[in-house]
Amino acid sequence: MNSPDYLAADVTNRTRTLFGEVMWLMAATAAVFCAGCYFGRNMGSGSAMLSFIVAFGCLIGMRFAVRASANLSVALLFGLGLFLGLAMSPTLSYYASVDPQTLWQSAGATALFVTGCGAFGYATRSDLSGVARVSFWALLGLTVFGIVLIFVHVPDGQVIYSILGLVVFAGLTIVDFQRLRRSTDIDSAPLLAASIFLDALNVFSFFLQLFGGKNRR
Repeated sequence: MNSPDYLAADVTNRTRTLFGEVMWLMAATAAVFCAGCYFGRNMGSGSAMLSFIVAFGCLIGMRFAVRASANLSVALLFGLGLFLGLAMSPTLSYYASVDPQTLWQSAGATALFVTGCGAFGYATRSDLSGVARVSFWALLGLTVFGIVLIFVHVPDGQVIYSILGLVVFAGLTIVDFQRLRRSTDIDSAPLLAASIFLDALNVFSFFLQLFGGKNRR
């Protein structure tokens, strides 16, 4: 019979292994994303939208592939990064040509933001299920607000939208990192990496809107 100390050590080891696997997948996905941004720098808006749809398909596919094939789920994760890079390449190319400072500011702010929220989520012992529920419904509300802004002019609407988005994704990032600490299932690594990568990408987009708007004034 295994002792409680042995079981606790085994869980700790598996958690650390999962953390390392998720961080490696995150770094690799970010690299593939950057490659997509580079190769798609001359793409039109139509191709960018198609790439976004394919990226969404990769994310859906991961939900079904994660238990069936680890290699397939990792391939779909990298596909997600690649096609999101292609989808965002026209926007990032625009900023790189007219306001490169905004890109560096947004990237630096994103790194600090995700690191801070991630460290808190990974370290806290509190139950964050309530934060997860509130963040989910807040994300739905934010989506509706974003659609309203397309058709209705709201003074400083984009600034409000970006700040609210950062608040929502602060909660989601904290929750995802707590999920990472509490999970010991190595098969969940691609999905956890995808979730945290999407958190970081959304945070980057919100900072890009904030810093881009500020620098254009």
